[in-house]
Amino acid sequence: MPAAVLHGIKDLRLEEVPLPSAPARGEVQIHIAKVGICGSDVHYYEHGRIGDFIVESPMVLGHECSGVVSHVGEGVSHLKEGDRVAIEPGVPRLSNALSHYYMKRGQYNLCPDIFFFATPPDHGSFCSFVNHRADFCFKLPENVTLEEGAMIEPLSTGIYAARVAPVRMGDTVVITGAGPIGLMNLLACRAAGAANVVISDMVASRLEVAKHIGATQVVQGNADELKAIARELTDGRGADVCIECAGHPSALDAAIGAARPGATVVLIGMPPNDTATININDLIVREITLRPIFRYNNTFPTGVELLASGKVDVKPLISRRFELSEVPQAFEYVLDNRETCVKAIVNVD
Repeated sequence: MPAAVLHGIKDLRLEEVPLPSAPARGEVQIHIAKVGICGSDVHYYEHGRIGDFIVESPMVLGHECSGVVSHVGEGVSHLKEGDRVAIEPGVPRLSNALSHYYMKRGQYNLCPDIFFFATPPDHGSFCSFVNHRADFCFKLPENVTLEEGAMIEPLSTGIYAARVAPVRMGDTVVITGAGPIGLMNLLACRAAGAANVVISDMVASRLEVAKHIGATQVVQGNADELKAIARELTDGRGADVCIECAGHPSALDAAIGAARPGATVVLIGMPPNDTATININDLIVREITLRPIFRYNNTFPTGVELLASGKVDVKPLISRRFELSEVPQAFEYVLDNRETCVKAIVNVD
């Protein structure tokens, strides 16, 4: 079957790989239909690694995906052949006691041994067929397209952030970073009931998209202005929740500065040099809670419901569509247009 295989830095090849075997007990085989190009895919393509995850052997990219069930393994009763599904890419292997511990707590994203599409050494979903644990495949209602289904994965980061903060009805939320994840957080916070969502970025075109999908106000990279707007909207208090999606120390400073006393600052973006300097005394005096999150857990059912109900519309975030045969060109396009391309979707079927 055809697959997009990363062999090294900027060495992405469309080549034939073996078809998966019949699905094991508890698994389904899925004919992949749509795959989104994620920032992590592009990072592997451009640098060959993300932190300690290094591409040391050829790896199929892709993890934001949807498809159609083509074969059902033993013991699977909630899915059948022909069902359209969104695929949650991270599945705990349950190979040790720690994995079982976190799985039982519902924190399977923290399992030390977890399979995750396109995270070395695990292959991804830019291919025709994959086998996957059926419990991590979610049936799509008729009114949710396969393209939308593929976007539940990035939306999940926003759902998880809004849940753990938590964002409450009537809250004012500040988001730093209006890339794909920041925009997904905007949609999720609106769905959670936020009265105001203010988002900042350095790139004007991203802020135009943010205004289109529901931002109350946008700020082009001015921390003082962001803080002033947050206070203006809240009778001088500041934001109830701030979500940092940019991964830059200055954006973290801006998020903390815009927060009211007692607020929560959710950390999603990862600084390029792994570290950031913050004023601990300020956090203590104002009782600011820093809440880092890693990926997400138990979010896909909510994502399906939000799309099916119409409370969230991810379609305006799709910037460009490609065929599987065009994947190498698609990655170059995303690299060359990273400021204006929010989400590129690849048609696999």
